[in-house]
Parts: sequence; structure tokens; C-alpha cells
Amino acid sequence: MFTLSPIKRRIVYVSVFEIIAIILSTLFLMTLSGTDAKSSLPIAIIVSIAAVVWNYIYNTAFESWEQRKNIKVRTLLIRTSHACGFEGGLVLICLPVYMLWYNVGLWKAFTMELALLLFFLVYTFVFTLIFDKIFTLPQHSSPQNTIVTFPEQIK
Repeated sequence: MFTLSPIKRRIVYVSVFEIIAIILSTLFLMTLSGTDAKSSLPIAIIVSIAAVVWNYIYNTAFESWEQRKNIKVRTLLIRTSHACGFEGGLVLICLPVYMLWYNVGLWKAFTMELALLLFFLVYTFVFTLIFDKIFTLPQHSSPQNTIVTFPEQIK
């Protein structure tokens, strides 16, 4: 297990996640579009860059909205809204890209994006589980943070 500072952890997470995502997306897009890697690798890179940029923009805006609304806890509804908003924005970014790159109609581009969205749902879950096993959270590695005191334990 490795422990990284929060910033280094995020950089390693995004870098490794996106490198693997580009490779897997290329293979997936080759299957969905019936093209070769030469045609699918550039679009996988473009979509990966778009996803990283969109993630930064969207999360900055979402956190700003949370501050304005004085939201202190991310409930299931807020987390669901966040995920749907992020994915909805990414769909709107990716649809025209797929349509132009592969010269396909809206429906074909939408089915490609839907297949990739479902794939990334599973990929993100599995990747994060593995990543968290390899790179522990900073607060979990410090000895002073390993003992948790609950109010009912205090007498």
C-alpha cells in the first residue's frame, strides 16, 4: 500500500484512470463503430480530455452551487443529481463528436454513448476499489487517525 498527499493522489488517480480508459475506450469504440484502432484511438483521447475538462468545470460549478445553497451534507438525492448532471453534460459533449468523427446519425451516436456510459459505470467502480486498495487515503495511514472515538464511548 502507498500513501500519497491528497493532491498527488488525485493526480495519480486521474492519470492512471484516463490512460486505462483511453485504451479500453479505443477497444470499445472499435467494436461499436466497426473501425480500427487508427480511427478509434484519436476519438478516445478527445473524449478523455473532454471528460477531464468537463469534470473540473462541472465540479467547480457544483461545489459553488452547494456553497451558495449552504449545503453541508451530500444526500443520496444530491449525489444522484450530481452524477446525472455530470453524465448528461458529457453526453451533450460526446454526441456531436461521435456524429462528426464516425459520420453517424444521432441514434447511433446515442447508442454508442449509452454503451460507453454503462461500461464506465462498471469501470469506475472497479478501478476505484482497486485504486483505494493500492493507494490508501491519507487520513487512514496516520497513526493518530486510526482510533475513532464515538460519543457513546465517552464517559
